[in-house]
Amino acid sequence: MISQSTRRTIAQRLSDEIGRLDKDAPERVALTYPSPYSVGMSSLGYQQIYRCIQAMTGVCCERVFLPDNDSPEAAVSYERLRPLNEFGVIALSVAYELELAGVIRILSASGIPPLSSERNLSHPFVIAGGPLTFSNPLPLSPFVDAIIIGEAEGIVEHVLEVILGSASREVALDTLAQHPHVFVPARHAGVLPGVAKCDDAILPAHSAIRTPHTELSNMFLVEAERGCSRGCQYCVMRRSTNGGMRVVPQEVVLGLVPDDAKKVGLVGAAVSDHPRITEIVTALTESGRSVGLSSLRPDRLKEPFVAALKRAGYRTLTTALDGISERMRQVIERRGREEHFRAAAERARGVGMERLKLYLMLGLPGESDDDIDEGIEFVSELSKQIPIALGIAPFCAKRKTPLDGEAFAGIDVVSSRLTRLQRGLRGRADVRSTSAKWAWVEYVLAQGDATEGLAVYDAVRSGGRFADYRKAFAGLGYTVKGEQRPRLTPPAPLPDMTVRKSGRKSLPTL
Repeated sequence: MISQSTRRTIAQRLSDEIGRLDKDAPERVALTYPSPYSVGMSSLGYQQIYRCIQAMTGVCCERVFLPDNDSPEAAVSYERLRPLNEFGVIALSVAYELELAGVIRILSASGIPPLSSERNLSHPFVIAGGPLTFSNPLPLSPFVDAIIIGEAEGIVEHVLEVILGSASREVALDTLAQHPHVFVPARHAGVLPGVAKCDDAILPAHSAIRTPHTELSNMFLVEAERGCSRGCQYCVMRRSTNGGMRVVPQEVVLGLVPDDAKKVGLVGAAVSDHPRITEIVTALTESGRSVGLSSLRPDRLKEPFVAALKRAGYRTLTTALDGISERMRQVIERRGREEHFRAAAERARGVGMERLKLYLMLGLPGESDDDIDEGIEFVSELSKQIPIALGIAPFCAKRKTPLDGEAFAGIDVVSSRLTRLQRGLRGRADVRSTSAKWAWVEYVLAQGDATEGLAVYDAVRSGGRFADYRKAFAGLGYTVKGEQRPRLTPPAPLPDMTVRKSGRKSLPTL
């Protein structure tokens, strides 16, 4: 039963959307995001897969999101208010580890057994993809029938054709298991295939729908590049992933922006490394648009670029400090040095920006209180140039990175260092951090496999509080001090560099 409040909310959001690809077709897929609408519609990857499915012959998708405010109400599609359990295929887009709880909630509330082992032929076929698959989707495996590993453009169409065209679920699983980038838990015994790389002719991804009901309110998103040429030790999207950085030509980026788009977001793991980024930002600004960038590297914040950002509407210059000290930044192979941050602060002030925001991690391997004290001294120095804001996240080692397997520093350790930092910078910087407790949960899942996924299932059924996760993980040998149990599965193979031919009209060569 759909409440009147939900009906009104969905109707209002649909009426405010621009660019929706309305379509009717015999076969319908529930393109599902395990977080609320405002989060899902901010995901360029989700919108790209929406565009891919809507381009298929005889197939269309309806969008489904986790209900707002943890509502226990069953999820329904936005296009036709169809309950999730009435679809034959559910396609999940999962961005990161903590969204696993949303997967369990959205299936359970819709009357679908979350565990694939408990579903039968009357239940939907559940596939998954998304950014999580670049690192470690194994904790997701108990809840899905198949997972697309890596870039899904050009694969999701094949997967859906197999599922919809197979005589039975078992035949579909057997066929999908033969694909080099599709993981079928029931067939592959926990060994992940390589990460897929799509044909460059498919790039760039860009928004299908603009909506005011996201934090990015009505912003048109477009990739300026995909991947990264840098070798940061903690990052999944590093130079060894899918051949590194793939640059989209300036004319292609600009040519995709709709005439009525007033705000443009340039997306990518290393947008400021684009060789024409200053020219792109300038061109968009001169056309009367405001511009946002998803990633700014400190060594790229030259004076012309910072001035272009100011003209584009930036009031805050944001970049990544990453390590709290120069030594920590060298450990994780970050190119940013103190001289770059000093110059960024000076240039931001010089063009009239209001503050400098720096992101950093606490709890890196080998970090000590001496590093924290060095960071306090350096940030205090920067604060004399311009107001400083720090956004802090505890370090969580990810698979398929050089720091894979490093232990979590411990909730108490991270909290203690955060307190030391906050006290040292009181009155000099605004210091805000994500939760050390939930970072520990993320770490456990980032390093885990199907066993940790089943523990999340127990935690969600018990209420989904941190105490429930702590209890569930304690049964596997984890403690909040950071110890980890031995891996039950070997590390996944290195990313596969195979390029698939899309068969689509090519964009200019990248």
